[in-house]
Amino acid sequence: MSLLHLENISRVFGKLVALQNVALEMNEGELYSVIGPNGAGKTTLFNLISGFFPASTGEIWFDGVQVNKFTPERRVALGLVRTFQITEIFPELSVFENIRIGVEAQMGCSAHPWPGRKLLQQINRRVEELLKITSLEAQADRTVSELAHGDQRVVEVTMALSRKPKLLLLDEPTAGMGRAETHHMVNIIRVLHEQQKISILFIEHDMDIVFGLAHRITVLNYGQVLATGTPKEIAANPRVQAAYLGEAA
Repeated sequence: MSLLHLENISRVFGKLVALQNVALEMNEGELYSVIGPNGAGKTTLFNLISGFFPASTGEIWFDGVQVNKFTPERRVALGLVRTFQITEIFPELSVFENIRIGVEAQMGCSAHPWPGRKLLQQINRRVEELLKITSLEAQADRTVSELAHGDQRVVEVTMALSRKPKLLLLDEPTAGMGRAETHHMVNIIRVLHEQQKISILFIEHDMDIVFGLAHRITVLNYGQVLATGTPKEIAANPRVQAAYLGEAA
């Protein structure tokens, strides 16, 4: 079943054509990657899907609903949730408090600063569940600014998870990480997909991660789709090799 459908998506900034006639079809349950050289339009595409910029032309459908005119908040409410290249967290709060903010928003109680005992117990249980899913239990009471970069990224992913996404967009989830941190993040992505049954669309520059995780891949180059296919098809595509993979090698 189609979860995300992009048809003839373009985005123009003045005289700059950032994306041109991009089409993408992602099915429910997929791990899907968007790759391409720097400046290919990957993050711009994520900004259009998540509602931070409007598309200049084309249609965006999510879970059977056309969302072109929906705000980012309304898309999140539908289950379309993202992370960013630059980690977006509350650095002076604890890990537990960061996750609780997301849980409270999801449960619709952000406007109630003094929740009742029963509601507070529900909130705390949900936070504890999320901390366990992403292996953050031991870090729960630490201030986020004290954490290593990789752990901060995991906190951001956990905050996104608190919104109960149907589709999770991860923008370079392993950027700036060492080998151990990267391995941990890849394991978390597998857990979210395989155990939590979340569909995931991700941007990534590490081709070992892309070809090890993705079911299908779309390659962007100069704002246009160069190729779409399975990892095996993409690796064997001579146009992709000439424009991107061969250059990276």
